[in-house]
Amino acid sequence: MGLLVTYAKPYWKKVSVTLLAVVLMAASTLVQPQFLEKMMNAIIKDDQQVILQNGFFLLFFALVGIISGITGTYFASQVSQSVAADIRLAEYQKIQSFSLQQVQDYSSANLVVRLTNDINQVQQLVMQALQMVIRVPILFIGAIILAIWTLPSLWWIIFLMILCIVFSSKRLFAMMGRSFGKIQKLIDQNNTLAQENLAGVRVVKSFNQQGQEEATFGKNTDDLTTVNRTIGYLFNLMFPIFMLISYAAIAGALLLISTTIKEAPDQLAKITPFITYLNQILMALLMLGMISTFASRGFVSLKRIRAVLEEKTDSETDQTDKVDLKTPTFLTDKLSVNKLSFTYPNAKKPVLQDLSFTLSAGQTLGIVGSTGSGKSTLALLLARLYQGDDGGKITIDGQDIHKLKAAVWHQNVGIVMQKPVLFSGTIEQNLKMGKQDASEEELLSAVEAAQAADFVSAYPDGLKHEISERSANLSGGQKQRLSLARALVKKPRLLILDDATSALDARSEKRVQEVLATDFVQTTKVIIAEKITSIIHADQILVLDEGRIVGSGTHEELLLKSPFYQEIFNSQKGKEGNHE
Repeated sequence: MGLLVTYAKPYWKKVSVTLLAVVLMAASTLVQPQFLEKMMNAIIKDDQQVILQNGFFLLFFALVGIISGITGTYFASQVSQSVAADIRLAEYQKIQSFSLQQVQDYSSANLVVRLTNDINQVQQLVMQALQMVIRVPILFIGAIILAIWTLPSLWWIIFLMILCIVFSSKRLFAMMGRSFGKIQKLIDQNNTLAQENLAGVRVVKSFNQQGQEEATFGKNTDDLTTVNRTIGYLFNLMFPIFMLISYAAIAGALLLISTTIKEAPDQLAKITPFITYLNQILMALLMLGMISTFASRGFVSLKRIRAVLEEKTDSETDQTDKVDLKTPTFLTDKLSVNKLSFTYPNAKKPVLQDLSFTLSAGQTLGIVGSTGSGKSTLALLLARLYQGDDGGKITIDGQDIHKLKAAVWHQNVGIVMQKPVLFSGTIEQNLKMGKQDASEEELLSAVEAAQAADFVSAYPDGLKHEISERSANLSGGQKQRLSLARALVKKPRLLILDDATSALDARSEKRVQEVLATDFVQTTKVIIAEKITSIIHADQILVLDEGRIVGSGTHEELLLKSPFYQEIFNSQKGKEGNHE
């Protein structure tokens, strides 16, 4: 609840109005049966003036209750939506600060559910809490006191009814509570299955696996339906049980009053407000049951949200002073990697082991190796998306990169991933992710450098052309070109290309290499490639095998001294020859 209180504080005025309205509504509800009793007495005595007078007060307090109810609902809705929006924004901002490893630990589908379904559950919890947390105690305690005051001899019927309702509801809520935790896990699984299926729809169709995917999704949906149905059955069973207990209490009260009506005729007028108070006690308990239902599910969601908000990020756990290097002095000397190793969580062996190399500013480093040798992992470590194991480190101009401010580091580093990712929106919006204030001239220059000018200029709207979801309206080569342009537009001091030209034709790839060599002389470049022709002119080439450096030097040096490099080169040369 502390989290909700924190986010509700800015809206304390609306909260106060809501609570005041709820108090007025509860008070007006409790006072109405008193005027009803006076009207009943007046009817028995045939006193029209008293009937009209008390009828007026009865209508007045009914109107107060209606206005208070509408006011309370209006402001409670505003507060609940505002609190939910603030928590959603805070959670989204927190996720943005997560490391790549943290995002993978939670899974993207899980985080989406926490941002949507869990937030909605918390919004309902806030709404119900504001409307009922004060109303229920006032109605419950007030109705008990007034019912006993109305017919003191029947006090035991009231408490017997309450005990029966509490006992039955406790059993029902205990059974429902065990199911609420299962629901969120099943929703996570449902979301993951749907997301993976839609992202890999081409694979599913090409392998004719629609039936298998439908069966898997259907089973998970059936499990979710079963849990929801169980909760629904229990929840729907609660109302008939409560009503049965209530009517039994009312029948008992009427039976007892009927035996004493001759000796105490004034009790005839009191039985109506007494029954009304019994119903109010029942309604209070029903509302308490509803609060418990929403709270059970809401607190599960709140716990999941709090786990995200309280997750420690790298910037929070590292208390060392962060150096704020500015662009003009960034990477003017060299990039050094010293005894760098990395092991993925829960993995038994490291992916990279004791890597050490030095790259002077403005030079080009080429990295080749067999599949699974750790090339892409090294790219992620250089981009500071992962952190190496204890002992090894990466330094820039002699400074450990993890002691630099993350924002400064990423501002000066450009990376093009092995699998290009573009977002729905215009080409211009995607390119400006590299540099928000980039001019149209800078964008067109980057597009030209990435060899994307031909197809971009072919669009009638040019840079304003819309990219569809998952960039489905672009080919693989077009995606790579725009991803490269996005990195080049920021003119990074360190450019990391992870097999970034694999989908380009030989002519386009050669032009990209020429542009990098002539227009980005001051940029230090790390190029990871499957094809040796992509890095043949690099100042230094590293050969990786099973996470270790098994060769380093220029292309000519490696051809002379590295059998592993020779094998790769000869196999690719042979394929090129066969192709020709």
